[in-house]
Amino acid sequence: MSAPTPTFTDDRIAHWASETPDADAMTYGERTFSWKQWDERVRRNAGGLQALGIGRGDVVSFLDKNHPACVETSLAAGSLGAANAIINWRSAGDEIDYAVNDSGAKVLFVGRELMPTIEKIRDRLTSVETVIEVTPDGADDEYERWLAAASPVGRQPEVTPEDTCLVMYSSGTTGRPKGVMLSHANMVSHTLNAHDGWSFEPGDKAMVAMPLFHVGGSSYVLFPIHDGVPSIMTRDPDGASLAGAILGGANRTFLVPAVLAQVLQTGEDAVKLFAALKTYTYGAAPMPAPLLRAAMEAWPDTDFLQVYGLTEVAGVVTQLGSEDHRTAVSSGHPERLVSAGRPIPNTEVRIVDPGSGDDLPTGEHGEIWLRTPQLFTGYLGKPEATAEVITEDGWFRTGDMGKVDADGYVFVEDRIKDMIISGGENIYSPEVERVLAEHPAVMEVAIIGVPDDTWGEAVKAVVSLNEGTEATQDELIAFCREHLAAFKCPKTIDITGPLPRNPTGKILKKDLRRPFWEGRDRGVN
Repeated sequence: MSAPTPTFTDDRIAHWASETPDADAMTYGERTFSWKQWDERVRRNAGGLQALGIGRGDVVSFLDKNHPACVETSLAAGSLGAANAIINWRSAGDEIDYAVNDSGAKVLFVGRELMPTIEKIRDRLTSVETVIEVTPDGADDEYERWLAAASPVGRQPEVTPEDTCLVMYSSGTTGRPKGVMLSHANMVSHTLNAHDGWSFEPGDKAMVAMPLFHVGGSSYVLFPIHDGVPSIMTRDPDGASLAGAILGGANRTFLVPAVLAQVLQTGEDAVKLFAALKTYTYGAAPMPAPLLRAAMEAWPDTDFLQVYGLTEVAGVVTQLGSEDHRTAVSSGHPERLVSAGRPIPNTEVRIVDPGSGDDLPTGEHGEIWLRTPQLFTGYLGKPEATAEVITEDGWFRTGDMGKVDADGYVFVEDRIKDMIISGGENIYSPEVERVLAEHPAVMEVAIIGVPDDTWGEAVKAVVSLNEGTEATQDELIAFCREHLAAFKCPKTIDITGPLPRNPTGKILKKDLRRPFWEGRDRGVN
């Protein structure tokens, strides 16, 4: 069914509410909303926010596992010219209060499971005027009562496509996360540009399992909304939830490679169940080549699609399509299975010498630069950090190192950024180092990523201790867990002598990483 090209993130949900009002739009647990019902919920959310004083330029925040209310809040806030700052629910308390305060959120939606954390830090949430609790099943739910009492409102006339509608927090290179500001224009451009390969057909259902605090979740959920097909949202990307969604008819999904590895390890029944998927799109972390080969062998009839992107470009910028997956070996290009594919429409890619800024010849290794209408409008409240990564003529310095071959395939091979990607989560080393350095026994610390066949990379710490002190690996990991989300904490710690440094005193992390990556084709897994 044809529909007008969207301009705002809420355009399509309103369109389907008019054209197919009684068709299923979203299933979550035992509840299913039609397009008309879901659009009504978005409009009531907007009315409720407006009654709380939220308008153009304001920010609200959402802290919970996956829940349709998060999508409703994003679309509703956007229709008022406001933004939803979605916080990683796995964050520790002092990470949460930093992000919420940094965003300036006036209203905070919180999942019931996370309310104890918020109660502990409530007096530190200086900008928050209202807290609204959300429950997984909608029972005894403050959010549902608030929604029912609100008067629906439509998009406000002063809202523009350039207004920020989402703020996504990514771990910070200087030890604190940065709020990535994404506009309606960014998100809509992403939906349209990346649509090839993500298109749905009549009868399809999308499984929305990626966390909504991740750009891969909040951008992916717009694809089924764009095409007017139902979504089944899982609260967690665990085996039981994913299986339930597939049994409920979900046949297309986007997940990180680690989930695929877990399915293969679970056994024959799980492998048979996942064969029902027509499309398995993976990204947010590199796919180890042995895992990809095993998956393609296990599900020969499934279309595999690999994507590469970043929060700063609203999601995807390159795709390795299903046909590339199927013909890579037979066409004499098996190396393409470890490529990130080719740029999507309206995306330009350059490979640049990071020192001189000069373009490098085809096949040469350099920094990947991007130019696209999907490019974020800046880091919230950090113009200097924004200027460091966006050139005057609109090129984005990704911090990823790689090359482009003669056929236009992009290969991501290493990082300038001191970043580790584990199970799809971006982890910046300085953030972890900042915490470990506070331990009284630690003299110096370096955080590195080491290969992990399930998670892609694992966080490893190399530390030296102050003279006359003692600390064990378990003690140091436990210390990290007191201050950081568990996924950011080191899985292993080597306690050693003085760390290697260059003549200017900088720790030589490449030397620390080298033994773990020897014999591999690239420096990311």
